[in-house]
Formats: sequence, C-alpha cells, structure tokens
Amino acid sequence: MKIRLGVFFGGRSVEHEVSIITALQAIAKIDKVKYEIIPIYIAKSGVWYTGKMLLDIDIYSDLDLLKRYAREVVLYNKDGRFLLQNKNGILKRVVNEIDMALPIMHGTNGEDGTLQGYFETIGIPYAESGVYASAVGQDKVFMKQIFRENSVNVVKYKWFFDTDYLNDPDKIMKECEKLNYPMIVKPATLGSSVGIQVCHNQLELREAILDAINYDSKILVEEVITNLKEVNISVLGNYEHQELSTIEEVGSQNEILTYEDKYTGGKKGPSKGMASARRKIPANISEKLTRDVEEMALRAFRALNSSGVVRIDFLIDMETEKVYVNEINSIPGSLSFYLWEKTNKEYPELLEDIINLGIVNYKNKNKKTITFKNNILEGFNGLKGVKGIKGIKK
Repeated sequence: MKIRLGVFFGGRSVEHEVSIITALQAIAKIDKVKYEIIPIYIAKSGVWYTGKMLLDIDIYSDLDLLKRYAREVVLYNKDGRFLLQNKNGILKRVVNEIDMALPIMHGTNGEDGTLQGYFETIGIPYAESGVYASAVGQDKVFMKQIFRENSVNVVKYKWFFDTDYLNDPDKIMKECEKLNYPMIVKPATLGSSVGIQVCHNQLELREAILDAINYDSKILVEEVITNLKEVNISVLGNYEHQELSTIEEVGSQNEILTYEDKYTGGKKGPSKGMASARRKIPANISEKLTRDVEEMALRAFRALNSSGVVRIDFLIDMETEKVYVNEINSIPGSLSFYLWEKTNKEYPELLEDIINLGIVNYKNKNKKTITFKNNILEGFNGLKGVKGIKGIKK
C-alpha cells in the first residue's frame, strides 16, 4: 500500500511563487511507486486547496481557474486518521486522507514553524525541521544570538524594531553607525533577498531601513565584508547523524545576491528555482577553508536542532580567511538538490532520505512522555465555594 504524502506549498509569504517551483520540482522526482502524492496548495489568502490540477504549473497563472476547479479543504485528526475535508458546503465530505506531511514552504507562515506547529497540534508525522528550529531559522536575529552562544562566527550587527526607528530615528542611526560602512539592511524574518540593501552612507542607510520596515517589524543591520566570497553548503540529517554536500560558490553581478540572481539566473524569464542561480561547484576555496565551512556547518545545524535538508550560507573574508555563517535555510530553494547531485546523491534519493528522517523523528518523539494518564482535576475541589460560574450547570 502506498504512503499518502501530503505536499504543502505556496503560503502567505513573499516567497510564495518560489515555493510553488520548489514543490513541483520535488513532486516530479518523488517515487510514485512508493508514494501517492496529494498536493495541498496554500493560497496567498491562506485558503487551502487540493486537486490533481495543482500539479500543472500553468494553473497558477490563472488563480480564478484554480479556485473554480480545485477543492477548498481543511486538515484535521479524526481518531488517528488525517483527513482533508471540504471547507465549504452543508455536507462536509472527506475528499482525501494523508499519512504524512512534506512542507515545501519558503519564508513566513510556513517555513517559520507556524505550519509545523499545526502539524504538531494534530499529531501528523512531517518531514524537515521542527517548530523551534524552523522559528529560529527564520528569524535572523534569534539565529545569530544562538550561533554566537555555540561558537559559530557571525558578522557584527545591530537590530531593532520598526517602532524604535520610527519613534527615534536619530538614536537608532547612532547605534547603527557604531558599525562600519558599508552596511547591509535586512528584514529579520524574510528570505530570498527580499527587502535587502547595501548602504554606503547615512542617507542610503535611512532609506534602506524605511524600505525594510515595509516588510518586517524587526530590522537587522550588519557590517559588509568587503573582501567577500559567498559559499553555501547543504546538511542532511537530524541531531543523531548528519551528511554534508559539496560546497558551492555563488556569484552575482550585484553587490549582494539578489532575488533575480537566485531564481532567474540574473535574467527575467522562466525560473528553475535556486537551480537557476549563478554558481561554481565545487567552490574555489582552499582545503583549510573547506574544513572550516564543513565544521561550522555541522555546529550550526546541531545548535538549532535542525532536521531534514537545510542550506547554510557562508561569508568568507578572503583577506583574513575568516568564515562567518550568514544564515540557515530550513527549507531551502529547490531543496538544494543541485548540491547533492554533485555529491553523487540524485534528487529521488535525497527526497527519500528527507521523508525517512521525518518518520524517524516522529518515532523518536513518540518515545518521549508528553502527557500524563492521571487526571489531576479528578476530585479537584479548588473551586469549592465559588458560585454562579456562568454557563456551568450542576
């Protein structure tokens, strides 16, 4: 009997379209003999849809058509079965059942632990990182704070809330200018280089902060490494065991790797997700730097208790040869399959490993005590003498 695998994608995120690309890439490579694929598309409105037409990327160019023929659904647990039920109508008919969830979401409301929290609440097995690793991995400030505690190098930075700046911009500017120009401004919880700008002077810094505030309430400002080489590595595993991919060197015609660099190869037109980016595999770095990147990647992965496949982005100061972790991507674009192919692990095998790790994590979690059988409210008289509680009948 096939495992019914619910693949979740889309979402209320600025990385919505990238998630669709990554998900359809993965679905095309999942073993159809072993798995029955049930696509679950989360629209930008937050409504969930299912239906075979969601496997055709052309359907997403006409959302009215999608809404007309796909089914709106909700997912719930009924006696240990995970059912997709019609959201609308008098008869709440079950339209499908899934055994396990594979979230392929990027950014907020999906990669950030919110969807994982729902999976935990209803008890469904799921792949990739859990709630805590996902939440911390999405918040660049939390991430850096945990990395520093675990001897993972990060560049010098400052952070603040949008209201801090709007209420007293001069105070925030004074704090930020304790760093050296050029600086880079980032919305703290977004990805895909959305809302990110490099600043060379105070005017540019003020403008960049105001732009970032359009996207996020938490703003990060970092020093820019000027003798920079950017490299990425993917890690696969959980806290018990980890594998490392080949290291890639990423390039851009811009000061930073932009959204277009990542997803269209720097050109407008059809995208292949992160597989479109300009890159050199393996990276042109020394054996020592290779070891430094690999060791720090494992340290960062374990510090967050990540799981499944992640991509960790590094900044290397080529003058000092010091390696810094830029960020971790808990559900990376294209699931970093292009890095594993260069490590002699084909995409179907990578996907199988990701799913199996989700099953292992589910079994490990169920070995732990999460509830007590005894009911401490049985015979409880703590409300004795309290009268007139509305709605309670004797």
